[in-house]
Amino acid sequence: MTGVATIDGSYGEGGGQILRTAVSLSALLGRPVEIRDIRAGREKPGLRAQHLMAVRAVALTTSAKTQGAELGSCFLYFEPGALRAGNYTLDVGTAGSTSLVLQSMIPPLLLAEGHSRVTVKGGTHVPWSPSFHYLRDVFVPALRDMGATVSLEIERWGWYPKGGGKVTASISPTRVLRPLDRMERGSLTGISVLSAVSNLPSSIADRQKDQVVKRLEAHGYRPGDTKTVQGPSPGTGTMVFIGAEFEKGTAGFSALGARGKSAETVGDEAATSFLAFMASRAGLDVHLADQMVLYMALAQGCSSFVTADITKHLMTNMWVIEQFLPVRFDFDRQTGLVSVEGHGVSLMKP
Repeated sequence: MTGVATIDGSYGEGGGQILRTAVSLSALLGRPVEIRDIRAGREKPGLRAQHLMAVRAVALTTSAKTQGAELGSCFLYFEPGALRAGNYTLDVGTAGSTSLVLQSMIPPLLLAEGHSRVTVKGGTHVPWSPSFHYLRDVFVPALRDMGATVSLEIERWGWYPKGGGKVTASISPTRVLRPLDRMERGSLTGISVLSAVSNLPSSIADRQKDQVVKRLEAHGYRPGDTKTVQGPSPGTGTMVFIGAEFEKGTAGFSALGARGKSAETVGDEAATSFLAFMASRAGLDVHLADQMVLYMALAQGCSSFVTADITKHLMTNMWVIEQFLPVRFDFDRQTGLVSVEGHGVSLMKP
C-alpha cells in the first residue's frame, strides 16, 4: 500500500483510538495519513486535548508535518519524516492519560534504529484508559512474549482531575516481532492484589484489599501476594489492581475510586472483572485484545487469541490497521477467536 492513507474518523466505534492507531502506523511505515470526520458522532466532536497530545508525541519521533492539529478540528493530515529513536519528554497536562500517549509512541519506536527513552507527565491512573500498573504488568509482558523489550517506571502517580504523574518508558529496537499465541491461557498460577491510595487514609487501601480478598476467597481463589501502598502524588485518589498469572501470560483487572464511592465498591468492581474473566475461556482480557492487534499485524507469522468479547472498539481498531497494512483479520464473534497473518514489518533505518 502506497500513497496517502485516507481514514474515516467516524467509522465503527468512532473514537480517539482511530486517531492514535492511524498516526502511530503512519510514523512507523513512513506513510502520510489523512483523517476526516474525527469523532464526528461524539458530544464534543473533533480533537480534544488528549488526542492532540498523542498526535504531537508521535510527530516528535518523525519530525512530521501536520495540518488541522488544533482543538476541535475534525480533520488531520499527518506526514511523517524519517523515524528517529531518542529521548523524548512530554507533558500531557492535568490528568490526560500518559498510557495512551505511550501506546501511540511505542510501536514506531520499537522498530526505530536505536534505544529510546520517553518521559510523560500527566494522569497515570485515570478513567477510560489503562493504568500504569496494567501497562507494566500486563501489556509489557505480552510485548515481551513477542520479542519486544520495553520497561516502565513510575516516579509520581497522577489521578483525575489534578494529574501530575510522571512515567518513563525505555524502548529497545526490535528487529522482528514474533507472533502471539493466546488461544488459551493455561492454568492459573498466581494472583496478586495491589490496593493503593494517595494522600488519603491507609485504612481505605486496607478496606479495598480486604474486599477483593473476601470476594475471591468466596469463589475459591486465594491471592498469594497482597499489598497496600501510598502512591506519591500531588493529588488524591484510590485504586485496586488484580494481576492474574497464567501459564500463557498475565491478565489484569483494575478499579478506580471516586468521591462518594466506597472502598468496598472499588474492591468489588475489580473482583467482579476478575471473576467474569475466569468464567470465560478467554486467553486475553478484552483490553489487552484491543492493544495487541496492532503488534500481531506487524509480527512475522500467524497470531491468534481468544477473548471474551469482540467489541466494537476492537473491530474498529482492526479495520484501521487493515487500511495501512496488507493484512486481513479473521474473527468469530461466537467464539471470540481473532487471528491474522502478520506482515512481518522489520526494523526501520533512519
